[in-house]
Amino acid sequence: MASTRDWFETVAEARRRARRRLPRPVFLALEAGSDAGVTRADNLAAFAEIRFAPPRLADLPRVRDLSTTVLGTDIALPVIASPVGAQAVHPLGEVGVALGTRDAGTAMGLSEFASRPAAAVAAANPRLFFQVHWSADRDTLLGRAEVAKAGGATALIVTLDWSFPGGRDWGSPAIPERLDLKTLVRLAPAGLARPGYLLDWLRHGGLPDLSVPNMALPGQPAPGFFAAYRDWMTVPPPTWADIAWLRERWDGPFLVKGVMRPEDARRAVDAGATAISVSNHGGNNLDGTPASIRALPGVVAAVGDRAEVLLDGGVRRGGDVVKALALGARAVMIGRPVLWGLAAGGPSGVRNVFGILRGGIDSALLALGRASVHDLVPADVTLPADFSRGLA
Repeated sequence: MASTRDWFETVAEARRRARRRLPRPVFLALEAGSDAGVTRADNLAAFAEIRFAPPRLADLPRVRDLSTTVLGTDIALPVIASPVGAQAVHPLGEVGVALGTRDAGTAMGLSEFASRPAAAVAAANPRLFFQVHWSADRDTLLGRAEVAKAGGATALIVTLDWSFPGGRDWGSPAIPERLDLKTLVRLAPAGLARPGYLLDWLRHGGLPDLSVPNMALPGQPAPGFFAAYRDWMTVPPPTWADIAWLRERWDGPFLVKGVMRPEDARRAVDAGATAISVSNHGGNNLDGTPASIRALPGVVAAVGDRAEVLLDGGVRRGGDVVKALALGARAVMIGRPVLWGLAAGGPSGVRNVFGILRGGIDSALLALGRASVHDLVPADVTLPADFSRGLA
């Protein structure tokens, strides 16, 4: 079936529509990775190096089972929305993602840098996992997590894969501190070139204010995105003792995101993690490090059945999901494709992206002769000899 005005048939088409709809600086901010974008590119290239085993015939049910459980939550397919801050590609922001993932039968992560409070997002989709970076002192972080839990979040994600990369030298624009009159005048040509984007925001009450309500102190207004970011830059990185401290005080599933080394995976589990996400922050951390999928086999081997293992980075097709599951992931997390879908069609565009991945997963299962995502094994794929680049 060919794409229509209200439906697209590939994630690549969602990206093309997002590019046509968003002002150029907004779109480029989504696209960029840190520095030269080497890691971001490898996240995509590594999936192309993985080959499927030859198709085989098998007695299969008419409907393959794509459902699974992640962080204690039942989901209809092994794909969830990764937490991404400041989702200003659409006026509904994170609520739009929540509506789309709800309709797709899956969960979403919500960043502490999100533009909507956790309670508002959980009201749209109760399958909500709240993410914190190590961006404040222990008690402040715990307080944010407890507010999110009271608002409906069911699991906590602690993200470690961010070390303040200082440059993006391949086209990413500067993000404004605030949308004041001077900034609006400077950005006017790009905005007027995409009148549909501006009209959407005006219909919803005005332009984004770039505040982060989930990081507000009790009784205080929400800080601006960059004010909160600057405060974070003054906080020392966490130790494993810090992670264990937070885990002891969080009563629920606990995911450590940003694990790329087997020894770190073991230490995360020893600190109490119930799940791990193999991630390099979508290529937005230390540039030149390997794709996350290259690190997946080593992390899976190190963890065994002691924790769930997720994969985040470079997933663009249902076949990519199946490759990750065959290598041991419980599920994958997606970031840019969700925002492309949100920009292209709001909540229905998000649902569309997950529908595309669902169809691709099902097709791959059929070809491989697997009745369920839980039946996938490493023998369903083949890897080049140097695939892990020494990581395993």
